[in-house]
Amino acid sequence: MKHLFLACLLLGTSVANAYNQQALMEAYFGVVMIRGYNLDGGMAYGSGVVVADNSVVTNCHVLRATKQPWVSRGEDSYPITSVRADAWHDLCLVTTHNMPFKSVLRGNSHDLVRGQEITAIGHSNGVPAPITSVGEIQGLYPTQPGNMIRSSAKFLMGASGSGLFDMEGRLVGINTFKTAGNGGSIHFALPVEWLDTLEKMPATTEFPVHGKALWEEDEDKKPFYMRAAVPESRQDWAALQKVSSLWTQQEPTSADAWFSLGLANLSLKQFALAASAFDQAVSLDKQFVEAWFRRGEVAQQLGDQQTVYQIETQLQQIDPLLVSVYQAYLGCEQHCQK
Repeated sequence: MKHLFLACLLLGTSVANAYNQQALMEAYFGVVMIRGYNLDGGMAYGSGVVVADNSVVTNCHVLRATKQPWVSRGEDSYPITSVRADAWHDLCLVTTHNMPFKSVLRGNSHDLVRGQEITAIGHSNGVPAPITSVGEIQGLYPTQPGNMIRSSAKFLMGASGSGLFDMEGRLVGINTFKTAGNGGSIHFALPVEWLDTLEKMPATTEFPVHGKALWEEDEDKKPFYMRAAVPESRQDWAALQKVSSLWTQQEPTSADAWFSLGLANLSLKQFALAASAFDQAVSLDKQFVEAWFRRGEVAQQLGDQQTVYQIETQLQQIDPLLVSVYQAYLGCEQHCQK
């Protein structure tokens, strides 16, 4: 619960970036539904983003159960005539005709930074109007070209294939898969750069689309950031500690790996080990705000008030507004120095 509390505190401050309302509205109207009847007569549905004239990107897994998919908005529908499919990367570019919708602007996942505010826009639960969910970048993982994106912007069933946008309304990722558990869902988006390769692939008229996606790979073959997400969301701290220990050994310069290990150790009340892991995380990424918060939490548990206060100073240098959030997180009053 404290993880969720911290996320809410951070998003509730004015640390968040400014946003371009007009550009975000244009992004909103660039999100559509992908629908089709499956083999038993039920309705298959997902989301998509208009990326060119009569072209919509979505997840290939949205198209696995229907032979005749279409793009829809409200009562209007546009039959899909062909698809460029990259099943492994779970990206499909579908083509229709006479679709009047304007394409969205494209951004760059390399330009993103941890803690940056973003928004997910998609048809969660199959609702006819897109739903917007604001969150922040929690992790960026190199998957050339581009970065796989972990964010706190929520999406539900029906939003697969929806857009993740920066606050200038630029498409930076395609919301694709998530974990689920008592600790809350962890959401991942594919980098927008993967579209460049997809657009050059040959088109086909064959539906449904088949093929395993990278996030469906055997657990021991997945990248560590995916392997760590499942036990984290399930709050299986012993399992997270095991995976994170391997992660730090394989990728010792990854701040995310050390943070994951620190979170596991903290949750297991192994405070000295947690302190060491969080120290590694912030030494690799001095702007890693949540790692600083967690390190302060560990220091408080150890009665190390000097470190608690020193972290206030570090946060002051990142953004003065973070100091009051940190104090609230630790339950301090005017400041955290006794």
